[in-house]
Amino acid sequence: MSQKFVADVGGTNIRVARVTETGVTDIKKYMCNDFASIDLAISQYFSDMPEYQFTEGCIGIACPVLGDQVVMTNHSWAFSQNALRSQLKLDSLFVINDFTAVAHSLPVLNDSQVVQIGDGTAKAGGNIAVFGPGTGLGVEHITMTSTGWQTLDGEGGHVDFSPVDETDIVVWRHLQKSFGRASAEEVMSGRGLHNIYTALAQDAGKEATFAEPAQITEAALAGTCDIAAATLTQFCRIMGSFAGNLALNMATTGGIFIGGGIANRFPEFIQNSDFRARFEAKGQMKHYVKDIPTYLIAEPDHGLLGAAAYLQQHTAS
Repeated sequence: MSQKFVADVGGTNIRVARVTETGVTDIKKYMCNDFASIDLAISQYFSDMPEYQFTEGCIGIACPVLGDQVVMTNHSWAFSQNALRSQLKLDSLFVINDFTAVAHSLPVLNDSQVVQIGDGTAKAGGNIAVFGPGTGLGVEHITMTSTGWQTLDGEGGHVDFSPVDETDIVVWRHLQKSFGRASAEEVMSGRGLHNIYTALAQDAGKEATFAEPAQITEAALAGTCDIAAATLTQFCRIMGSFAGNLALNMATTGGIFIGGGIANRFPEFIQNSDFRARFEAKGQMKHYVKDIPTYLIAEPDHGLLGAAAYLQQHTAS
């Protein structure tokens, strides 16, 4: 019996699963650096699941998908969609931006798969936005049309970082000096955490001793490093301002969702942070955003679920 598969490809790992009538199953994760190319990684999954014959698939990948040739932003993989379909011996293959996949998961997530941050009530059928700090920063909008949900693709993670308070300015100056430009991805990602930490350490005249984002997060949550704690605090503030901007951009009365691989590691910290205050801090437009809900996606497989929803929608039509 032919089977469908989905893959969620980030800059660090690739997760692959088999599609069922109710969702996804048989999820396996591989490190991207263990494979020279994406076809080898997916072929490994096929080899690990020898009892199934895969004929259709959908890949959500962390980069723009503008044509047949796909080039990853934060990894070395590059491939032709047509060649990949042939290499994997598939009847059909869809390759979409990873946050297109994430966006398609949002309408099917239930209350147990999200954590609401602050107040607000979603309006059924209202516009939705999602952003996700991970290896990079993904952003997507989704809107209801006469034929169902339609995603609006873009590269919102690469917009300019706009400072809001004095600490933001310290971070902005560090980014400008280091990279010649301060983008949102350089503050809301794994390396973004490290950039904030380095900027705050330098500003305080202290040595930046942590080399990895995970070390910063662990020290912040454990309360063992003031600079790390200040870093995570500012990270949440910056996310709040960014989320508020997304709400203003497209009247996201259906809510703003946070995905990615970083924020769901410290949900309580976000709940107790200034995230929601910064979300609503839009001056004379506070009334415009205050009733819009904000959520943290707690479902770890939302990217795969979204790719499966996309695949089912497009193969059924």
